[in-house]
Formats: sequence, structure tokens, C-alpha cells
Amino acid sequence: MVNFRTAHPWVAARQDNVRFAVQAFPLPDDPNPTESVIEAGLLAEQVGLDGFFIGDHPGYHIEPWLHLSNLAARTANVQLGSVVNCVFHRQPSMLARMTADLDRISNGRVMLGLGIGWNADEFAQLGVQFRPVPERQRGLEEALQIIDGMFGPEPITFTGESWHVVNAHITSPPVQRPRPPILVAGAGEKTLHQVVRWADIANFGASKNTGNVSSDEATRQKLELIDRLCDEAGRDPATLLKSHFTSWLMLEETDKAAKAKLDRYFPNGLTEEQHRTRIFGSPDTVIAYFHGLVDLGFRYFVVQVQDSRDLETMRLLGEAVAPAFA
Repeated sequence: MVNFRTAHPWVAARQDNVRFAVQAFPLPDDPNPTESVIEAGLLAEQVGLDGFFIGDHPGYHIEPWLHLSNLAARTANVQLGSVVNCVFHRQPSMLARMTADLDRISNGRVMLGLGIGWNADEFAQLGVQFRPVPERQRGLEEALQIIDGMFGPEPITFTGESWHVVNAHITSPPVQRPRPPILVAGAGEKTLHQVVRWADIANFGASKNTGNVSSDEATRQKLELIDRLCDEAGRDPATLLKSHFTSWLMLEETDKAAKAKLDRYFPNGLTEEQHRTRIFGSPDTVIAYFHGLVDLGFRYFVVQVQDSRDLETMRLLGEAVAPAFA
């Protein structure tokens, strides 16, 4: 069913304008994570952020689809989804069904993010076998075939290594056509081949769980590889939106206040990975950081806030940072 002769309307609307989304996640000791995540989602709508996403870790925190459904009924503009859903948390045909249903509830505001998962402990909590990376990548490929096929005109029957379905079909179509946009996360070459074949949005970042692409040169090489793979596949690179994932953003009115916030979250200091993935500062400092990524070729930013009660970061992102790129 995939046809990338033209960009998905969701992508086309975002190729010429830099946009920001936030992914909120509650702290492990949050006394009411439902309350804090819903409040964060309502704020994202209020301050004009393009998207509000919830991390998919139901093994040890809130179930994202239930909370997104609540927000779909209480908002009108903000895009909704998860960056990303682990395909092994739910059967792919159920993921397709939930995506279509939420797209109708939200009147066409769903983006489906997909990945192979990384947290072995969570797989155990959910009673799911944690297979080696190559097997999980093959499972993602199968899931993409099933999900994409279910939005086609005819039922799909598929038998693979990880999944099988018989006459699977979305009979109540989503608002977005031909289907809601699909984001595939990761930066390995095999993953990028899947991105080019199946996805509307490529997403990666500097942390080890989001691609481990931490330098400007490495980022430039990955973006060039995406374009080259598109050319080899006969796909216009302009039909694929390049999105960056920031693992944790902390904003305050001044750099000093932002550093104090960072120190509160990390009183014992940062690991090497955290040094390159925890972004903090005043709006001016953070604007300069994102300008550097825009210059490399990104047009969309998924900014993670790992404390959904940090409303100041989300407010400043929407009111002070995003307008600088309008």
C-alpha cells in the first residue's frame, strides 16, 4: 500500500516549518502520574506545541494509549502519539486498530511511532521474550507490513517469524488518509532501510536508546545516508521528515536557574551519556542548540521532559523557543 510518490499530508505540512513536540514522562516517584501527564498535555495545547507524546513503558508506568484518548477528547490542535511504541508490547493488528480509533477520536491528530524496544526488564515485566536485536528488527519489519497493509483496501493475511494475522483489516477508517503517519525510530543502517521503505518520519538522537548519534559529523552522515537510501529506493527524500529526539530538556528563564534545575535532578553529577543528552539553559541558549540541528537538516523536534510536572520547560518551549523558528 505504501506510495511515496508524494509526501504524506502530515509530512508536507511540516517540511517547510520547524516544529516542536514534547514527550512527557512522569518521574518514578510521581504520586499521581495520570494527573501530571494530562496537565502537561493540556499545557502543550495551550502554548501551541505541535505535538504531545507519551513514552510507551506500560511495564512500569502509565499506559500511553488510555491517556492519549483522554487528551484527544479534551484538545483540538496538538498532535498525539508515542515516540515510540514498542511493537512487542501489543499485537500489530491491535496497534493498527488503536491508531485508527484514536485518529477518529482526535479528528485526525495521531502519529504512530514504532520501534523495537530496549528495556529487557520491562519485557520481563510484561511477560514478553526479549530477543536479540536482529530478531526484534525482523519483528518490526513484519509489524510494519501488517499495520500498513491493514489500512489498504483489502484484508491482509500474513505469516511471519514473530506475527501472523488472517484477513486483518481496518473497517472503520481513520480520518487521515491513506493512514496516520508512521515514525520509525533508530539510526542503524538496517533500521534506516526500514524507515525508507515504510515510514513517513525518521527519528533519532544522541542517547544510546535513540540512535547514539552524538556529533555533528555523525549526524550529517546519517542524514546523507537517509537521502542516499531514498534515492536507491526510488523515493523522493522530501517525502521523509527528519526528526530529532532530545532525551531530556530543562528550560528556565536564565542559564543559572536551568543549571540549578539540572543539579536538582542529578545531585551526584552526570554520566558521559547524560552530559551529551541532557540539554538545559535559558531560551536563548536552547534556541542556539536547536538552530545547530536545523542547519544539519532536521525539521521536527521531539523534546523529552522526563518529569511531567516540569511545566515551566514546556511553557518556555512553546512560548519562547518554538516562536524563534516560526
